[in-house]
Amino acid sequence: MNPKLLGATTIRVLRQVRADHRSLAMVLLLPLLLLTLLYFMFVNVPVPPGHATPFDRFGIIMLGILPFTVMFVITSVAMLRERRAGTLERLMTTPLSRLGLLGGYAVAFGLLAVAQTAITCSFTFWALHLHTVGSRGWIAVIALSVALLGVALGLLCSAFAQTEFQAVQFLPLVVIPQLFLCGLFVARAELPGWMQALANVMPLSYAVEALQQVATEASVTSTMIRDLLVVVAIMLVSLALAAATLRRRTP
Repeated sequence: MNPKLLGATTIRVLRQVRADHRSLAMVLLLPLLLLTLLYFMFVNVPVPPGHATPFDRFGIIMLGILPFTVMFVITSVAMLRERRAGTLERLMTTPLSRLGLLGGYAVAFGLLAVAQTAITCSFTFWALHLHTVGSRGWIAVIALSVALLGVALGLLCSAFAQTEFQAVQFLPLVVIPQLFLCGLFVARAELPGWMQALANVMPLSYAVEALQQVATEASVTSTMIRDLLVVVAIMLVSLALAAATLRRRTP
C-alpha cells in the first residue's frame, strides 16, 4: 500500500464529501435529530427512584446503532457512484492497489465517522444529559468502532449492487435484522435458540452488549473488551473481503 497514493485517494474522497452538502448534513446532523426525538419521547415517562430513565437505556444503544446505519448507507452509495461513473476503472489503471483504494475510502469515511462520533456523543451527553455509569470515553470508542464497521460493511455490500437503489436495498437485508436481534428490544438470552444463533454471528449484537456494559458497570469489564475486539475484527475482515470483491465498474 503506497502511502502517497493512499493519502491522495483520501483527500479526493473528502473533497467529494465536502461538496455534497446533503450527504454531509445527513452524516453529521441526522443522528442528533433522531436522538433529540428519542429524548422527547421519553422525557415525561415516570421513573422509579434509583432507576435509569428510558432515554438512558435506549439512548446509549442508539449512539452505536445510528452512526452504524448512517455510515453504512452513505458509504455503500458513494462507492457505487464512483464505480458507475468510471472513476474506479481509471484508478485501477494506476499503480494504486485494490487494498490501497479501499484503504483511502476507509480512511476518508473513517475521518467522517470520527467527526460524527464526536459531535453525536458531545451533543447527547451535554445537551440531552445522557447518564451512564461507565466512562464516556469508552462509549465514544465503541461508537466510533461501530461507525467504522458501518463503513466497512458498506464498502463490502457496494460490490454486489449495480444501482444506487440496489445499494439502499441492502439496508433492510443487512441492518434491520441486526436491529431486531441485537438486544435492543429483547435480551439475546431471552430469544429462541435459533434466533440466539443468528444474533451471535451479527456484529451489532456485540456492539450493543459492549455499550450496555459501559452503561451499567463503572469499571472496564472483560465482556466489553471482548465485544469491542469482535467488532474490530469483523470490521477488518469486511475491509479485506471488500478489497477482494472490488470490481472496476458496474456492468
